[in-house]
Amino acid sequence: MDPDHGRCWGTSKKDSWKTLLLLSYQSLGVVYGDLGISPLYVYKSTFAEDIHHSETNEEIFGVLSFVFWTLTLVPLFKYVFIVLRADDNGEGGTFALYSLICRHAKVSLLPNRQVADEALSTYKLEHPPEQKNSSRVKMLLEKHRVLHTALLILVLLGTCMVIGDGLLTPAISVFSAVSGLELSMSKEHHQYAVIPITCFILVCLFALQHYGTHRVGFFFAPVVLIWLLCISALGLYNIFRWNPHIYQALSPYYMFQFLKKTRKDGWMSLGGILLCITGSEAMFADLGHFSYTAIQIAFTFLVYPALILAYMGQAAYLSIHHDNSYQISFYVSVPETVRWPVLIIAILASVVGSQAIISGTFSIINQSQSLGCFPRVKVVHTSDKIHGQIYIPEINWILMILCIAVTIGFRDTKHMGNASGLAVMAVMLVTTCLTSLVIILCWHKPPIVALSFLLFFGSIELLYFSASLTKFREGAWLPILLALFLMTIMYVWHYATIKKYEFDLHNKVSLEWLLALGPSLGIARVPGIGLVFTDLTSGIPANFSRFVTNLPAFHQVLVFVCVKSVPVPYVPPAERYLVGRVGPAAHRSYRCIVRYGYRDVHQDVDSFESELVGRLADFIRYDWVRTHGTDPCIEDDGSGSGGSSSECRLTVIGNVAFSGTPAYEIEESLQPASVSIGFPTVESVTDVIEMEPISVTKRRVRFAIDDESETDTRSETDVQLQEELEELWAAQQSGTAFILGHSHVRAKQGSSLVKRLAINVGYNFLRRNCRGPDVALKVPPVSLLEVGMVYIV
Repeated sequence: MDPDHGRCWGTSKKDSWKTLLLLSYQSLGVVYGDLGISPLYVYKSTFAEDIHHSETNEEIFGVLSFVFWTLTLVPLFKYVFIVLRADDNGEGGTFALYSLICRHAKVSLLPNRQVADEALSTYKLEHPPEQKNSSRVKMLLEKHRVLHTALLILVLLGTCMVIGDGLLTPAISVFSAVSGLELSMSKEHHQYAVIPITCFILVCLFALQHYGTHRVGFFFAPVVLIWLLCISALGLYNIFRWNPHIYQALSPYYMFQFLKKTRKDGWMSLGGILLCITGSEAMFADLGHFSYTAIQIAFTFLVYPALILAYMGQAAYLSIHHDNSYQISFYVSVPETVRWPVLIIAILASVVGSQAIISGTFSIINQSQSLGCFPRVKVVHTSDKIHGQIYIPEINWILMILCIAVTIGFRDTKHMGNASGLAVMAVMLVTTCLTSLVIILCWHKPPIVALSFLLFFGSIELLYFSASLTKFREGAWLPILLALFLMTIMYVWHYATIKKYEFDLHNKVSLEWLLALGPSLGIARVPGIGLVFTDLTSGIPANFSRFVTNLPAFHQVLVFVCVKSVPVPYVPPAERYLVGRVGPAAHRSYRCIVRYGYRDVHQDVDSFESELVGRLADFIRYDWVRTHGTDPCIEDDGSGSGGSSSECRLTVIGNVAFSGTPAYEIEESLQPASVSIGFPTVESVTDVIEMEPISVTKRRVRFAIDDESETDTRSETDVQLQEELEELWAAQQSGTAFILGHSHVRAKQGSSLVKRLAINVGYNFLRRNCRGPDVALKVPPVSLLEVGMVYIV
């Protein structure tokens, strides 16, 4: 998106200050929980081992200066003022950036792309004047397929690190909050209390996930607001009580003095300092729930000042107190009279921060699954009113077990901080690289601007990332190991999915073969509707030919259904269905392509079946009116890559309203967004089809299948239309069968050992243990027909 356009909420005049302030307040609980609780563990992790607090205060002043400038440059300048503008129809996150890049350059590895997808209203592209150098970068990316794969691997790396953060953040947040008990209990009791209490809170947190955040969401924002006001007040108290001149330590001079004195140890301690920006990515990832302006207001005027005051207050206290009887922690700077209330608020705030990152983990796994990069898992939508609030049972319990294992295994903030810091910096580096491409490809800025952005922020993040890598043996190995494991799963699943599609494309049968099937070949048509699910957008899939070969019959009404993902966050319901004929009208065969964005909610089978029949009826009426009785099947003008010589044009069919029983009525308003002349399908990103703009006038049409109608006055076209609709209605009453392929994938002979292990062992193990397509589509077992298919890839 252009930085001045394309936001979901935007900053239009109709957005009143009251609405913006309300959104800013609500964003506190969802967006800033993780970032807000970072003062609990930053100083403790920084001074854990590499550097020590001395009488000269050079270390604490240097750390404060680093914290101040890191918070200023990364969350404030990079995210609030630059990255948040790179939204995808109001959505943010790693997949939003990837989606933007894929729409502006042909670098997507998603199969079954169609020219018609570019006509979606959410597939909007701004076209300011392209820079010559920008087009060169675009051509370079599009030319080399290895760069497409590298870009996908980069996105998957960022995704894996976000999942790793979802595992580590709850552990370190709750552990750091509960560790405040150490100042109120003896050491003997403390070491046996903190771990069990932390584990108990984590179990409760994950056990409550299936209720959804909307049930306790009203509780989140007040908790974070009270916490931010609390740390601000404590910061001001410590500054005026202990060291009013602490503001001088904000000067960059103290950073250089710190590095000059501590040298290598100071550089290694940056692995603890970077924890002050954990949660910054949440501002971008949760952009879709709020507006850009609301997040900007909340961070700039509340969160940022509160965090700076909190860190300055802790530094002011430590600059006077050099007694090491207690390990440096947040709670030593809290006055004893308010320590227990602060402890309770801190635990509540840590739970809120953990909840936000867990919800984000569910969301990004769902997006990965939508784009064919993650095995199918059960997704439960916990709210009918609030879009995007989901719960994934399998991932929830795996995260809980791993989170408790991390807490029990590491047992201290240092190791947890090292692991969390590396995951956070890896995600930020991925975001920086992808945003640099957005600046060139989407905003059409000169490459020097993107290079400056990459070098400036990338060098800061690389400095911190390198410091985190030095802690490999002290906890940083965990996110690396987790990322390698998850990336292997995701890449193997994606690779096999692409290969299966290529196999289907190569082995599809021609339309002539389908039209030749009939009584002369012993093929019968049985009552009912047959829904043949396939990934192909044209041609007849091999699983259907196998089905007819083994069972010489198919349904009176045949529909080839392709449920596909497109690189946009949402597809408007009025633009979701592409419908066309397969063969002449008398054959009663259709193709329906159902398009979803990576954040869309997939329909259950009951509503899908009824809506599909409604869209088919609407298309039949529209097609007969448009063609006036002529053959509606138009030649594909050679755009296909063979296999079907007469693919019909597809039409975007909008919302349909049903009314009347037993009469079958369809009422619609034809608008440019709901019905338009369709586009020929394409099977390769290299195919180009010229599309002429058309003007669509508003019409209101009402028809009914009624025995009392005056058939004498109908034209031949009306009679044929009536017959086709009656057959569709009768077929629906007879029942619907869902025909799906039951696939087994094998690596072809001569494949390398790695490929054989990945396909024969890895992919097939994942396929057997994940949710099948019939379960994902919620197909009733009595209506399911599975066709065995062996894919040699």
